[in-house]
Amino acid sequence: ELAQVASVPDSLRGAIEALQADHSFLLRGDVFNADFIANWVDMKQKEYDALRLRPHPYEFAMYYDV
Repeated sequence: ELAQVASVPDSLRGAIEALQADHSFLLRGDVFNADFIANWVDMKQKEYDALRLRPHPYEFAMYYDV
């Protein structure tokens, strides 16, 4: 099974996209339902958007630290 995994996401955005593209395994056996996954993806997308709209502390130190 591991050999079939090409790579894993390296960012929150990548993880969100991967989950949206393939989440059928989470629906099997009623582990999660589609509404739960959609809500979770929406919540994580909002977190991602909030982070990407603000400078990273390292970026702030590079350009604004005096």
